[in-house]
Amino acid sequence: MRSSITKILEAAGHRVVDSSGCAQAQLLLTNGLGPDLVLVEPPSPGSWDIPKYKAFLHSARSSAVCLVSRGDGKTQSREAGEFGIRQFLKWPPCRKDLETILARANGFREGKSFREPEIEKIAEAESSPGMQGDPLTLPMIEELTDGRYFLAASPAMLKIYRQIRLLADVDAPVLILGESGTGKEVIAHLIHKHSRRSQHRFVNVNCAALPADLLESELFGYQQGAFTGAIKDKPGKFELAHRGTLLLDEIGEMSAQMQAKLLHVVQDGQFTRLGARESSRVDVRVLAATNVSMENALFERTFREDLYYRLNVFTINVPPLRERREEIPYLVEEMIRRLPADLRHGTVSSFSSRLMDAIHLYDWRGNVRELRNFVTRTMTMGDPEMATRELETKTHAVSETLQDNFSEDSHPTGMRSIMRDMKDRAEAQLIQDALEVSGWNRRHAAKYLNISYRGLLYKIQQHRLTPKTPESLNRTVRANYSVRGTA
Repeated sequence: MRSSITKILEAAGHRVVDSSGCAQAQLLLTNGLGPDLVLVEPPSPGSWDIPKYKAFLHSARSSAVCLVSRGDGKTQSREAGEFGIRQFLKWPPCRKDLETILARANGFREGKSFREPEIEKIAEAESSPGMQGDPLTLPMIEELTDGRYFLAASPAMLKIYRQIRLLADVDAPVLILGESGTGKEVIAHLIHKHSRRSQHRFVNVNCAALPADLLESELFGYQQGAFTGAIKDKPGKFELAHRGTLLLDEIGEMSAQMQAKLLHVVQDGQFTRLGARESSRVDVRVLAATNVSMENALFERTFREDLYYRLNVFTINVPPLRERREEIPYLVEEMIRRLPADLRHGTVSSFSSRLMDAIHLYDWRGNVRELRNFVTRTMTMGDPEMATRELETKTHAVSETLQDNFSEDSHPTGMRSIMRDMKDRAEAQLIQDALEVSGWNRRHAAKYLNISYRGLLYKIQQHRLTPKTPESLNRTVRANYSVRGTA
């Protein structure tokens, strides 16, 4: 988060000093550093009497301190008021809020007077059901177990995070839908973390990895002597997840026979081990995930309708990565930061802007999993130029295929279709010309077209635009400058 805020402020022309703790910050303040703005995440409510925090806050001008709060807004506002602090940002902070705080800080520096916000404003913001949907919102990262993490920067993923927080007190099954590699298992871990069962086990079963007979023994366990090789009792995943959470991953691949047995467990929590005479009862919250289209599965009768409605108490649809491209830069940065040191070889510490543009334009049909593999491979090989050419070649090939298919198979009929097609072609040509004139400098082209940089990237992806060959690009640029010189 500090890294993201630093990039935004430096891009706006501000000098930023990054401190990892109160002791270091206090040392800077007491040795002559006089910042116009001090952004700090406060301690947990009730712990403001910690000496290091008190010393740090007393060292800074109260008018310069801004708290980034994600806890109990009322309590933190009340405790901060004792130190004269009146500036707050709600978590996660967005660019617009940062600009407002910066404007106020500049006003204080120049001696202007501002009406201080109400002390309860942060509490109202924290308690409101809405969350910032601004596409410029900074990423929210929450750590999970085994090195997993949940990252949200797009409106869709922030909405999912809100849904999960609302499900914290609701002990009901959840069906998680999404393409392969979108992070459905991460969503399941996040649900478990925020549930009342978080102190107990999270158990994951991949229903597509085992045949039906082995899956039954894996889920329900078996008694000694139930079959050849069963030399002792073995508890199943349901028993291991007792009082905890069980994720049935790839449930859309489960056989019809297993679906019938699973329905009985989901309904009343009872099952029978293989070879056992008596049934067992467990208290388990069931989460199910699949990349199968459930509508098609129900229509084709490959998935039981009664089981679907048992699992579909709440549904979370995880969007593919190509529909939340604003998260790609943050994901890449986080993936690089979390890579083991032995995979970096000391050659590449970050990606160039050209490579990041290529990453942003690529479709990532394998979603986050494919992106992670690409980042790992690029960092290991230490050749970002080759990685850039690889992505640009793939994107160009896909674009040509789509254009060929359109020219051969698409025959727009009707006035409205013809006008829409002409509009799209004219828009694509205008953007292509602006990009070529600027040498495919996207920021210059966006300024020339009077649209946002992110909007331009979206249009490039929408129209499948790619750079021409270097020779034709140079000719276009030279011709453009010749025309300007003649005029």
